[in-house]
Amino acid sequence: MDVRQELKKRADFFNQQLEKYLKNGRPETLYDAARHLPLAGGKRLRPCMAMIACEAVRGDITRVIPLSLSLELIHNFTLIHDDIMDKSKLRRNIPTVHIKFGEPVAIIAGDLLFTKAFEAMHDIQGDLSVFKNVEYGLIDCIREICEGQQLDIEFEQRQIVTEDEYLEMILKKTAVIFMYAAEAGAILGGGTKEQSQALNEYGKNLGLAFQIHDDYLDMSSNEETLGKDIGNDIRNGKKTLIAVHSLNNAQGEDKKLLEIIFGNKNATEQQIKQAYNLFNKTGSIEHAKQTAINYCEKAKKQLDILPDSEAKQILLKLAEYSIKREK
Repeated sequence: MDVRQELKKRADFFNQQLEKYLKNGRPETLYDAARHLPLAGGKRLRPCMAMIACEAVRGDITRVIPLSLSLELIHNFTLIHDDIMDKSKLRRNIPTVHIKFGEPVAIIAGDLLFTKAFEAMHDIQGDLSVFKNVEYGLIDCIREICEGQQLDIEFEQRQIVTEDEYLEMILKKTAVIFMYAAEAGAILGGGTKEQSQALNEYGKNLGLAFQIHDDYLDMSSNEETLGKDIGNDIRNGKKTLIAVHSLNNAQGEDKKLLEIIFGNKNATEQQIKQAYNLFNKTGSIEHAKQTAINYCEKAKKQLDILPDSEAKQILLKLAEYSIKREK
């Protein structure tokens, strides 16, 4: 089984629904800005996870289309605002929304996507109590994303962050939406409480693995492969697991050099390379890779409760893909 092909099949189906949903509106500039990033592609992992989780409990995936739309809109809303805060120029190999349309329009475009995410949820069919359960879950999910983003910002101003603090931050900022996608997909698919909870844990561990691997990519990929600014995390003092581990374990002159470079907005390409070398020297890159692998294995273990099916196999492969992808 090629998990990328399985994801592509579902992503292609989802993209058709997304294009129908994100229609043009007025003012045209606002709607062009709101459509710019969501329709530029992307892995669609979050909506696909909701669909596959639904399939894994033998549900009908048409029931989770509104949820899938909402997940992708929320994800893109956060990306637009993240890119403004990080001053990123590229996303998915195209100019970020604030670069193309300006910061004020980008902020409003993100707000519009946020609004339309809740609009999409109201197309969910079925029992009102189930809808309320799923919608309250989305509210909790967004709240935690906001808390995680604030922690991320605050960590940039601190020289030392512990590994536990970092893990709490990415749990809130990144993993929570994977948790919600898997659990809500199972709920709408008619899964049992035990299955839904297991898929929540699956999403949690996969999300942690995904983010740690994402941090690793930003430290090791070239700009063309990754599609966003290389070195931004170092210049912004972004506390990735690699950086946290290295800052806590570097010694002597290495530690002094790393502290000079890390968080220096004007760090040169040579200094960025020096930081990369220190991350390797302290074993921080290998530590991050092994941590991601451990979370991947925990995610796969949660799937034991599910009946054997193609969807279950896709979820197993998806966990592995989260730590093997190149972008």
